[in-house]
This record gives sequence, structure tokens and C-alpha cells, in this order.
Amino acid sequence: MPASPRLLIADDEPALAENLVAELAALWPEATLLPAVHDGQSALDVVDDAADGQAPDVVFLDIRMPGLSGIDVARELSDREDRPLVVFVTAYDQFALDAFEQAAVDYVLKPVQTERLAETIKRLKDRLGTRPNGNASAAATDPAQTLAELVERLAGLQGAAQTRATPQGGYLRFIKALVGQEVRFIPVDDVIYLEATDKYVNVVSASGESLIRTSLRDLLTQLDPEHFWQVHRGTVVNVAHVSSAVHLSLGRLGLKIRGRTETLPVARQYAHLFRQM
Repeated sequence: MPASPRLLIADDEPALAENLVAELAALWPEATLLPAVHDGQSALDVVDDAADGQAPDVVFLDIRMPGLSGIDVARELSDREDRPLVVFVTAYDQFALDAFEQAAVDYVLKPVQTERLAETIKRLKDRLGTRPNGNASAAATDPAQTLAELVERLAGLQGAAQTRATPQGGYLRFIKALVGQEVRFIPVDDVIYLEATDKYVNVVSASGESLIRTSLRDLLTQLDPEHFWQVHRGTVVNVAHVSSAVHLSLGRLGLKIRGRTETLPVARQYAHLFRQM
């Protein structure tokens, strides 16, 4: 393994890229972190323009970027003898992650979790350590797990995950809640936040609170991710109702809600979503 492996991050969200840089610097201090890039073509340019011995050993690729996607970049790199190891950065759900777990190419789930990233680093060190002279470009031991084949598998997963992420017929427009003897139709735009409670979800809206018998995870897949963000293991917030992010004790963040007094805590792994608010 190189004494100081060179790492490149390509992510079109600067805040997420900065967060990943910070996590990698803490967990892999001997590595050299190259300046992050924010699109696929720039990632290829860094690889192509590097002087001898200066090319990245590992590239962290966001799946969705403007222009060339992470999959496009990995496909381009797969034909090269001096290709780096590739780690995909993804927001896919467990459906895709189960398949990734069986592949030689690793993934990092957004938002980055320290424990999971530490596992990825261990795998990368193992892979780099088995290369002749630390050369990351040597072929995989199992020919069925070459980067090219894995990229094609991931492309299929991306299509499947996108289909799953956007339910047939579109996202929910109303949430049905049984209140007494009547079924109440709550417009999703009126939903302020959702809170998991045992086997139920508490729907907090402009008109009050209602319990529905479903899991937060299942409900989240039916809501538009542009508007509904998970901020804690048991909390999803409609960002249209967030007025500000505030600092709490011990370096934690909280969300202030328009027209309400409560402050919603933000788990550490989701804090980067609000750092620029």
C-alpha cells in the first residue's frame, strides 16, 4: 500500500464534500486528500492530468452529478490499466445497499456516518495492501467482480432505485389519518414534521397532530425528498416550515419551526444539511 494514499472526492454538493473530507482526514490521517471537485468531468481531468505517481489511488464518486455522473466516470476509468479504486457515494435505500454489500466496489451512504466510513477505509486499505507495490490498478482476484461489470450492475441498480424512489403515480399529495370515526386527509404541504412513535407515526400539521399506523421508513419513500428531509432517526421535517437552524449545547444543532415553539434536534450525521442556513 502507498505510504500516503491519494484520495479524490467528486461531489456536486460542496457542503457534503467538505464533510467527507473532514471525516477522511480524521479517520485516515496518513492519506493525502486532493482538492475536492464538483462534477464528473473534473474528476476525470484530475486523473488524466496527474503527473507520474501523483494520480489518485482512490476516488469517491457521487452517483448524481451534473454532466458525467459517478457511474459515467467509473465506466470511463474501468478501461484503464492505472485505474484508481472507486467508492460510490449514494443516497440509495437498503434495496440498493444490499446489492452493494456483495460487490467489490464499496459505497458510502449519504449522510456520511463515521462508523460506516471506517469500514470502507479498512476495505480500501486491504485492497491497496494486496496490490503489487501498492498498485491500486491491478485486476480484482475474482474476474466476475471487475470494475466494468460492477459499474453496469450499479447502473441497473440506479434505474431500479429511481423507480422505487418515485412511486408509481407520483409522490403522496395527502396523508390519510383516522381521527375518531372519520378519515382525515392531510395535505402534505401542511405537514410540518413526522415523528416515529412505536408502530405509529405522529403527523404534526398546521391543523394539529394525528397518529397513523405505518413505519416512518415506509412513509418516507412516498414523500418528495426535495421537501421532506430526515433529520433524526425518528424525525422527518418538511423544510418549507423550517425558519432557521440554531446551535444547541454540546455542539448540536436544532431546527426552529415557523409559528411553533418547539426546537427539533438534528442528529450529528444530518447536521451538514443545515450548516449554511
